[in-house]
Amino acid sequence: MSERTDWFAHERFGVFVHYGLYSVAARHEWVANYEEIPHQEYARYAQHFDPDLFDASALAAMVRGAGAGYAVLTAKHHEGFCLWNTGTTEFNSVRVAGRDLVGEYVDAMRVAGLRVGIYFSLLDWSHPDYTVDRYHPLRRRPDVEALNATRDMARFRAYLLDQVRELLTGYGPIDYLFFDFTEPAVAEGLPGKGPQDWGAEEVLALCRELQPDMIVNDRLGIPADLVTPEQYQPVRPLERDGRPVLWEACQTINGSWGYHRDNLDAKSPDLLVRMLAGSVALGGNLLLNVGPTARGEVPERDAAIFAAVGEWMKRHQAAIRGAGPARWTPPSGVTYTQRGDRLYAHLFDWPFGMLHLPGLAGRVEFARLLNDGSELRFSEIPPDQEANYLTPAGPEPGTLTLSLPVQRPPVALPVIELSLKEDA
Repeated sequence: MSERTDWFAHERFGVFVHYGLYSVAARHEWVANYEEIPHQEYARYAQHFDPDLFDASALAAMVRGAGAGYAVLTAKHHEGFCLWNTGTTEFNSVRVAGRDLVGEYVDAMRVAGLRVGIYFSLLDWSHPDYTVDRYHPLRRRPDVEALNATRDMARFRAYLLDQVRELLTGYGPIDYLFFDFTEPAVAEGLPGKGPQDWGAEEVLALCRELQPDMIVNDRLGIPADLVTPEQYQPVRPLERDGRPVLWEACQTINGSWGYHRDNLDAKSPDLLVRMLAGSVALGGNLLLNVGPTARGEVPERDAAIFAAVGEWMKRHQAAIRGAGPARWTPPSGVTYTQRGDRLYAHLFDWPFGMLHLPGLAGRVEFARLLNDGSELRFSEIPPDQEANYLTPAGPEPGTLTLSLPVQRPPVALPVIELSLKEDA
């Protein structure tokens, strides 16, 4: 880690906000790709884009209430529609709705004391010089080769640089720039795009020049400050060349990033909290997405989920913020995080009566449930103790045994805080 990334590794939890014209369609943010809608037809959504319920202060309050420390807003998604006052194109929210949503968002996040992140898509299906590739809505046209002969990626790269420059000079300090995405592999006879298509080195150099304290993700296709696994949870710490790297698991509530009216397959707050704890235990962050409606409002069903996560974080944030991997191996059904001399046992499974923690005998001076602060008594059962009808067999040597109440605490994920002795 570096001074630039220290805040990110401390916060551990952020909120992704996907908002754009696709919210009007309400059929997934990739609707132009999935339904192969040409830009001239897709652009009609701009005539009906009315963010009258977009309230950046309310959004910041939701982020803060969820226990997150930063947010990332889609300034421009693959559709090419810009949510800021850009001079590069009229395809923007100021032109069609009279509002600079990026500016409103940045100001509100700063007032709330939150770190400010901006998402910027390298793909742009609206630009006439962006060549048709494997992801482009026109990819199945029989005249793709002729179309691409009229397009010039050098002109597009200049456009892209101008837009990045606007975002990094027009809104004060930005903490995090999330680029999306590089995938050069061929599909259906067409390639994707790689770092050379974006001029990735030049783009990253511009970021370092204009915002040297800002962190940048890996999706330019070249190494930067962190890596961003998406829609899966890593099962071990992430490494590059044998060394741990900073990472962030990017997750949706229901499988769609943009507002998807008819997708009701939401993850439960309990599952999301377990995903958060699991990320921190492996040295990563969780970036949890919400897609506002076409009018810019966070759907009530999603707001309720973030509020439920926030209720858990209100009592358990000590096990998340500023925490990271622990040096001990937990037993089955338990995940550890650690912050200084505090070890946190996240109980994915609630055992009956006793919890055996290998290797911790003699290392703990106090144990408590984190949700209410109540003490948990512990002991060291002799490993040679024989089992009979009222006495359990002794666990392996060095095991600490906690006495638990029969009733599981009424929280999304119970956490036990263990205060370690100085020599632990």
